[in-house]
Amino acid sequence: MEARSTSLKRLKFGKLKVVRRRLLQQYEQQPFVSCLAGFYSCRWKRYQRERTEPGKCCCSLRECMFFPLLVAAFCFSLVFLYTWGEGKNDYNSFDWYNYGNLGYWFLWSLVILIVAAVLFAYISLLLVLAMCLLAEGQRLYLHWSHKIGTFLVLGFSIACLFALSILWRDHRKTVRLSFQVTAPYLHIGAIAIMVLLAWPVAFHAIRADKKVTQMIILGPYLAILLFLFLIPLGMYSPCIREMGTLGPKPALIGHRGAPMLAPENTEMSFLKTIEHGGDGLETDVAISYDGVPFLMHDDTLRRTTNIAEVYPNDAGKAASFFSWDALQKLNAGKWFLKVLWLHNSVRSFVQSVAPGFQHTMGRKAPIEDLLKHNIVKLNLVYTDMSSEDIRKYAAANITTNFYVVNEPWLYSLAWCSGAHSVTTNAVHLLKDLSQPLFLMTPQQYSIMWILTDMTSAFLITLIFVLQWRREKNFSCCPAEDSNSMIENGSSYNKFKTELSNMPAVLA
Repeated sequence: MEARSTSLKRLKFGKLKVVRRRLLQQYEQQPFVSCLAGFYSCRWKRYQRERTEPGKCCCSLRECMFFPLLVAAFCFSLVFLYTWGEGKNDYNSFDWYNYGNLGYWFLWSLVILIVAAVLFAYISLLLVLAMCLLAEGQRLYLHWSHKIGTFLVLGFSIACLFALSILWRDHRKTVRLSFQVTAPYLHIGAIAIMVLLAWPVAFHAIRADKKVTQMIILGPYLAILLFLFLIPLGMYSPCIREMGTLGPKPALIGHRGAPMLAPENTEMSFLKTIEHGGDGLETDVAISYDGVPFLMHDDTLRRTTNIAEVYPNDAGKAASFFSWDALQKLNAGKWFLKVLWLHNSVRSFVQSVAPGFQHTMGRKAPIEDLLKHNIVKLNLVYTDMSSEDIRKYAAANITTNFYVVNEPWLYSLAWCSGAHSVTTNAVHLLKDLSQPLFLMTPQQYSIMWILTDMTSAFLITLIFVLQWRREKNFSCCPAEDSNSMIENGSSYNKFKTELSNMPAVLA
C-alpha cells in the first residue's frame, strides 16, 4: 500500500513538472505577446487573448476574410513604392506636368514618395505583427482602426498605380529597365521574406490535424519557394558580363547645362557643366517675334523668368511672341546662340549643300534609311534603351545618345548596354562613377545565387525541425489533462498550491 502511494506521488509530481513547464511557457512569454497583441489588436490584457488550438483555424471567419486584404495592401503598396522610387529619374518631368496644370511649382513627386514610404512602413508593421502572433500560436484579431488604415493604404496604392498607367504610360518601361539591374537583389529579398514566413507556416502546418490542411498550408509556400529558387535561370542583365567586355564610359552631355547646380539654360549652368568635366552641352532654342534665336525650353516664360513682375498681363503669352528687346528686360540670361534645327523635309537640301554635315535623328529607324540620309547619331529617350539595338547601330557606325539620364542605376545600365553618351542633369554625380553599379561576372552571380538558395534552404529546414521538436515536447503529456488545467481559471492557483506541497511529496 505504501509503495503504491509512493508511485502515485511520483506520477503526480511528474505531471506537476509538465504543468509547470507549460504554465511557465504560457506566462513567461506574456510581455512579448502582450506587445504584439496590443499593437495589432489593442488587446493588452491576457484574458482578452486566445491561443490557436491544434487543428483549428488561426482566426474567426471574419478575420480570415480580411487577412487577404491586409496581404493585398502590403503587395500593392510595395509595388507602388518600388515603381515610384525607381521613377525618380523622371520626377522633374512629373513636377513639370503638374506645373502646367496647376500654374505653380511644387515638389509633388517628393511628397508622393514620402507618403508611399510611410504607408508601406505602416502596413508592413501590421503584417509583421500578424506573422509574429501566428508564430506564437495566437488567434488574430485586427482592430477596427487598423482595418480602416488597411483600406486607405489599399485604395491609395491602387489609385496611384491606375493613375500612373493612364497618365504616365512610359513609366512602365522605366520599371522594366530597372529590373535588369535590380532583379538579382530583389531575388535575395524575396528569398529572405520566404525564410521569415517559414516560422508561422511550419507552426500551423505541424499543428494541423489533417493531411489536407497541411497540404493547403505547405503547397503554395513550397511552390513559391521552388519558383524563387529557379527564377535566376531566366534572368538577364547587361551588367552581368565577363571581365574585359565592358565598353567605354558613356560621354556626359549637360541637359540645359547643370540644372541641379545652376538655373537651366544659363551661362552659369553651362560653366558648371564644364567645371565638373561634362563632355558636351544640350540646350533648347526658340525664335523671338523679330527673328532672334534665344535659349528657352518652355512654351511660356513663367517658370524660368521674372515675367510676372515685368509684364504681369502677358505672363501666359508664348515666348516667341515677345521681341528681343522685351526679352532682354527679363532675368533669364544675356546671350544668344545661333542653332540650326532641321526638319526631316529639308535634310536632303542640307546634305546637297554640305555633304559632310552630320545629322541626328530622334527615333529608331532601319539602318538603311539612316545611312541614306547621312544620319550618324540617334538621340533617343532612355526608355527606348536596348543593348541589342545599340550593338546593331554601332556596327553601322551610328552612335546612340539617351536622354534624360540622372540616376546612377540608369547611367550604369546605359554603360553596360554600350550607349555612347547620355544627356543628364547630374554631370557632377555621374562623373564620379568609376564603374557601373551592380556590375558582376556570371561566375560571381552564380555563386551568389547558389549560396542564397542553399542558405535559405538550410534555414527553412532548421525552422521546420525546431517547430516539430517543440510540438513533440508539448505533447509529452495527455493534451486533455494539461490543457484543462491551463485553461481553467484557477489553474495558476492550483499550480501554486501543489507546488508548495512539493517538499511533502519528496519527503
